[in-house]
Amino acid sequence: MTGARRVDVLVVGAGPAGLATAARLAAAGAGRVEIVDRETRAGGAPRHCAHGGYGTLLHPLTGPAYARLLVTATRQAGATVRTGVTALDWAGPLALHTLGAEGPGTITARAVVLATGARERPRAARLVPGTRPAGVYSTGELQQAVHLYGQRIGTRAVVVGAEDVSYAAADTVRAAGATVVAMLTDLPGPQATPSRAAGSRLRHGTPLLTGTTVAELLGRGRLSGVRVRHRDGRTAVLPCDTVVFTGDFVPDHELARRGGLVLDPGTRGPAVDGALRTSRPGVFAVGSVLHAVESAATAVREGAHAAGAVLDHLAATDRLADTGRSSGADRADAVPLLVDPPLRWIAPNRVAPADRLPYVLRTATRLNRPVLCVTQNGRVLHRERLWTAALPNRTLRLPAGWTHRVDPGDGPVHVSVRP
Repeated sequence: MTGARRVDVLVVGAGPAGLATAARLAAAGAGRVEIVDRETRAGGAPRHCAHGGYGTLLHPLTGPAYARLLVTATRQAGATVRTGVTALDWAGPLALHTLGAEGPGTITARAVVLATGARERPRAARLVPGTRPAGVYSTGELQQAVHLYGQRIGTRAVVVGAEDVSYAAADTVRAAGATVVAMLTDLPGPQATPSRAAGSRLRHGTPLLTGTTVAELLGRGRLSGVRVRHRDGRTAVLPCDTVVFTGDFVPDHELARRGGLVLDPGTRGPAVDGALRTSRPGVFAVGSVLHAVESAATAVREGAHAAGAVLDHLAATDRLADTGRSSGADRADAVPLLVDPPLRWIAPNRVAPADRLPYVLRTATRLNRPVLCVTQNGRVLHRERLWTAALPNRTLRLPAGWTHRVDPGDGPVHVSVRP
């Protein structure tokens, strides 16, 4: 690993998105395809998600089984997977400095795919005051401690959050032999599916405190409780020895930021067009680094989609080797795709008439069966009523069947909600 090396495609991140991208590229004969990941094992977050929900309806899998399947398929396709290797910084437009067990190195590629994923903001970033006792976890820390390393946690836990990942964290707490004292959210209700929220309440008797925030962590040495504040200003203390902060994901965009890639202000990940091209020619981005955080199935779908664009880029650079850039690497026909409040963000966030990848977006407030309206300079491109309520922290999907109506010379496209 030491020294300078060249590959055809370098993928940074061996989670579902990166593995799917590399497998498709290697199988298509893209040349030397290599993945680097700072973790000691490939597979990403599913490695420590011991619950089900992965795979397909006909072939359901747990997270670890799904991760093993992706890693095996990627290696069998011919891609090289290198773990324990950290991409430190850019060494050129399409080159990265790396550091692994064998020492520092530099990898230069014809195309780079960023699949660096997302992370949960820890307690400090959420500005929760109090002491710094043991027993404070994020979801990822909890799942790794319990499912990867078999560590013991406390006996009474409070779970902060009420979205799908929060209920998965509650299940992990119970798998470790502890009791979930309560779940709490600052929003008016849960953001998980109704069946999941009801199952937690009815099967396990776990109370959900809505409109409630953590005001302070208590205890020295070991957590002894959390002080919570309700929306009306009342406070109370919940005795516990474990607290799990869930959700509040942010893209792991450090490499994108250091590379000067344009970041979308809504997603806080790299801004991309419908082919998942970033603002730097030859650099693509896939998965949760674009939108924290979507399902593994969405990440795999995006990886396969990006692989097609990477293949086009490689073919174009072969034809135009003397120009040093690919045709369409920064398509002139792509215009900004913006959302209006109360929508928070949309990805991809640039649109061109030829785009076909469906869009994912989020709302900041609950919306009861809203109409999504896509407009450009006052011209309606698409209208669609959702048949279910739109909830914060849950994904909305927008098909791409309207993109052929986009006029590249008519300014940004807006997505808004109508009653």
